[in-house]
Amino acid sequence: MPDASGAVSRALRAAPPDQLAEAADAALRRVFGASRTEVFVADYRFTGLWPVLDPELPEGGFLACQGVAQRCFSSQEPVLDTGEDGRCRAYLPLSAWGERLGVLMVELPAAPDAATVAAVRDAAGELAVALRAADRETDRYRRARRRERLTMAAEMQWDLLPGRSVTHGDFVLAGQLEPAYTVGGDHFDWSVDGDRLTVTVLNGAGSGLAASLLTAVTVNAMRNARRSGGSLVEQAELASDTIFHQHRGSRHVATLLLELDNRRGVVRAVDAGSPQVLRLRGGTVTPITLDQQLPLGMFAETRYDVQEFTVEPGDRLFVVSDGVYAAEPAGREPYGDRAMARAMRSTRLQPATEAVGTVMRELHAYHVEADLRDDAVVVCLDWRGSRPPDGDVGGR
Repeated sequence: MPDASGAVSRALRAAPPDQLAEAADAALRRVFGASRTEVFVADYRFTGLWPVLDPELPEGGFLACQGVAQRCFSSQEPVLDTGEDGRCRAYLPLSAWGERLGVLMVELPAAPDAATVAAVRDAAGELAVALRAADRETDRYRRARRRERLTMAAEMQWDLLPGRSVTHGDFVLAGQLEPAYTVGGDHFDWSVDGDRLTVTVLNGAGSGLAASLLTAVTVNAMRNARRSGGSLVEQAELASDTIFHQHRGSRHVATLLLELDNRRGVVRAVDAGSPQVLRLRGGTVTPITLDQQLPLGMFAETRYDVQEFTVEPGDRLFVVSDGVYAAEPAGREPYGDRAMARAMRSTRLQPATEAVGTVMRELHAYHVEADLRDDAVVVCLDWRGSRPPDGDVGGR
């Protein structure tokens, strides 16, 4: 099927943004002889996968799909489920540039061969990219993702995010916000540009809409400097000056700015407040000690210094806000004293996209079923080590 994904791609390009699932369904039936398809999207907390084409999917059928679809979503590999009648349901990951959006289910007349599985997976990739782009034009897929109403602050925060994961030849990066439906000021941002990866984690002050507005100003000021070619220091200083001129020191934002040189494994950092970075190497979790500078916006014309540390191939970095490491539910010791490191060590065989969920689930469990008292951000970065440039057979 040399042009199978091309046929799906053409159908998606011709479809309105709110009709991508229907366009994919028609193309998959035509090209692969599928008798049924379904698009499942992950909710904001990654607690489940929810149907787009048939929101009223009967409970029994939905639960049967959910378990197999979840295996596909977690592994990011195709999963085949052949029934007694010989028909086969193929579950394919819907991922765009490493961001996990959901799962595509295609019901085929018989178990497919490897070439057909590869072709359907390519079609799923085309659909994932289209869904990612369509979020700017329609609310349909966002509605399918939410299990409850977002607060106004949370609506702003989720719209401001770059995504929830990204994959590069040299790294895998993932992040998660909690409480997903009521998050206020905490946030993360990132940008990939050639050999440079910029990551920022913000510990927004206050709560609710005021905190979200402050975070939005801060993130956009840093983006403005970054997109104008500004260094890490210039990003911090423009954001700090912007916040100060708006609030005259009455509001400020604790922020950690990181810039990874993918070729050399060197991380440049501006530590402007409380987010912490920890390294998981082998089975050992080690805090990266940085000189903490003033939070952004505390004083006029604050100047910042860059610090550096190195990473080795296979290193995993976690960046967490104080809502994670400083959490003290019901008088217990802070989560960051011992429980957080145990949770991080337990992720060493998981991909970064699963690791952020593990640390968040353990944080929720640490609260003994009570709601989180503070916003929480976990970002996980796996550095694989630089690839040699084209033509360089010597490597590193």
